[in-house]
Amino acid sequence: MVTIKDVAKVAGVSTATVSRVVHNGGHVGDACRARVKKVIDELGYRPNTNAQALVKKSTNTIGVVTPKLSMSFFGTLACGVEKAAKEQNYKLLMSNSLYETQSEIDAINSLRDHHCDAIILHSEYSDEKTLIDLAEKIPGLVLINRYIPKIANRCVWLDNVSAAKQATQYLLDKGHKDLAVVTSIYQNNDPASRLNGIKEAMAINDLTLSKGAVVEGTANMEGGEQAVKELLSKGIKFTALLAYNDLMAIGAMHALFDAGLRVPQDVSVIGFDNLAIARACRPKLTTMHYPVEEMAHYAAELAINLSDTSKSVANRTHLFLSDIVERDSVAEI
Repeated sequence: MVTIKDVAKVAGVSTATVSRVVHNGGHVGDACRARVKKVIDELGYRPNTNAQALVKKSTNTIGVVTPKLSMSFFGTLACGVEKAAKEQNYKLLMSNSLYETQSEIDAINSLRDHHCDAIILHSEYSDEKTLIDLAEKIPGLVLINRYIPKIANRCVWLDNVSAAKQATQYLLDKGHKDLAVVTSIYQNNDPASRLNGIKEAMAINDLTLSKGAVVEGTANMEGGEQAVKELLSKGIKFTALLAYNDLMAIGAMHALFDAGLRVPQDVSVIGFDNLAIARACRPKLTTMHYPVEEMAHYAAELAINLSDTSKSVANRTHLFLSDIVERDSVAEI
């Protein structure tokens, strides 16, 4: 393996000069810099980043921990972090927690072992005390899609209540009064927050969800399909359906079509997330845009700034809002 000493010997300079060229440092003449760069290219020298990390205790690396990167939502989140990392000349490490608390902690510890300067964590199940303790130990830790008041300056989150209220009011304004909801079985804050938003919008309009009109399922197409089958089997009357996410909404539409019901002529459907698949299905899905890529990009920049303890970062909360994307799956009564 080619070392910095090999480059210095061939170029006829000191190792310190080679180091300054590699790191774009000053005090090196143009001719000398060009000669050293030529030797580096000819020898194929690559700096030993592990050795540099041991010296600096830093790797200019940002880490991402999500439940399952293969899911579209979390893949989009990772893309947002990656864009910010490239802009800041940071490397990126990614890990899955697989919806397990211990796996989540293990993933974070692994990133710390690799001297990760900044970490973006989408935490599903770790309790608040654990996350607060981690924030105290890791200056560059930022939570995404989670709000904890004590570490609000580390949280980048979406107002799920107001988003769900907006989606519900949109349906009510279209003349729908009999609504049904297919929500997620996952025991994080999002399903409860969105259901609360739906109920608040209904109450403002002197309406309530009928008994049995809320059904839980896994947050995927199969879960949406099974939830609608349950609604239909119970004889629940509804002209519009709010789904926890786009995948559940599309599964719900499949079940409605299988039952001989048309979307949106017989039942209107609205999703949440605005994934690419929402534009590809038929009818195209009306949904709430979840700005996850923008949030992730913002979270990455925040984590990098927080990881540099020499910088002063404003102590503020980081709340994002959703907006509706109108397509073809909602009709007016």
